[in-house]
Amino acid sequence: MAGEPVNVNEFQELARQALPKMYYDYYTGGAEDQHTLKENVEAFCRIIIRPRILVDVSRIDMSTTILGHKTSAPIMVAPTAMHKLAHPEGEVATARGAAACDVIMGLSYMSTCTVEEVASSCNAVRFFQIYVYKRRDITALMVHRAEKNGFRAIILTADTPRLGRREADIKNKMVAPQLKNFEGLISTEYVSDKGSNIEAFAAGAFDASFCWKDIAWLKSITKLPILIKGVLTSEDAIKAIEAGFAGIIVSNHGARQLDYAPATISVLEEVVLAVQGKVPVFFDGGVRRGTDIFKALALGAKAVLIGRSVVYGLAAKGERGVKQVIQMLKNELELTMALSGCCTVYDITRSHVKTEKEMLHCRM
Repeated sequence: MAGEPVNVNEFQELARQALPKMYYDYYTGGAEDQHTLKENVEAFCRIIIRPRILVDVSRIDMSTTILGHKTSAPIMVAPTAMHKLAHPEGEVATARGAAACDVIMGLSYMSTCTVEEVASSCNAVRFFQIYVYKRRDITALMVHRAEKNGFRAIILTADTPRLGRREADIKNKMVAPQLKNFEGLISTEYVSDKGSNIEAFAAGAFDASFCWKDIAWLKSITKLPILIKGVLTSEDAIKAIEAGFAGIIVSNHGARQLDYAPATISVLEEVVLAVQGKVPVFFDGGVRRGTDIFKALALGAKAVLIGRSVVYGLAAKGERGVKQVIQMLKNELELTMALSGCCTVYDITRSHVKTEKEMLHCRM
């Protein structure tokens, strides 16, 4: 690719050039036929923006608050696993890049840098994502370490009783390194002759029995607010409210779990309407442009999470690439707001977009 990338999508090709095929496939791949993986991005194309003209947009303010924490834009770095496969500095570089852009980072339970290393790397607001293991003591210990090291919230990933079938990882016999967070607690170096070693590890470690009644246990081990990630239906949104979660992340796990689950942007409004403003709703999945962020905000999201794009930036250029990806999205969002007549994120309303369903209804 000649010259510097001019949009986030171009970082994917740079990442492909920089990474071994096994690792590139791990980051880019989805479940099975990858239908939902494609839909996560393409569903945005079926939503149009309805701009307002002759508005004074000489000053644009993208700042917002997330769980009471001021942030420069409605953008968060999604918790994604094993950043050292993308770059030697791993999650520390990602954390510094996010902090430099004044956005909140979610650190993955499956990070290749420790909770302590990330916490000491820079001063910033961070959330910690967890899975629940069969050995609940390990999950409890990790939550306590996050709390002790200044993390401000817990993100429970709730859509992974088992790992989705990621066929590229099976073909590549994907190997996971021993994760430093779990040294002395559990081995993450599984050997399987059936394909992905990550799948073999997850099958042995993840607690497939964890369910709604167990949320009380999770709440009992931390004073931090807990977000639930993986909600795709109004039914589960209502249960999440009843269980006392501080917020909901609409997510299909980057289309890596259940193929033919809906594209997240197509169900965002369903969840927002079910929640009725009782807790903030966040959005994860398929964001590649500032216009995507604008559309998600118009449909009721408080902020969006970006995952793969950040990893592509990290793989291509380390901390600088992370900063470039986040800044590109911020710049695009600012321009979209200006061209749509919105001076602040609070000016972005449902009337600023029209969905595919609404357009079909107009034609009838």
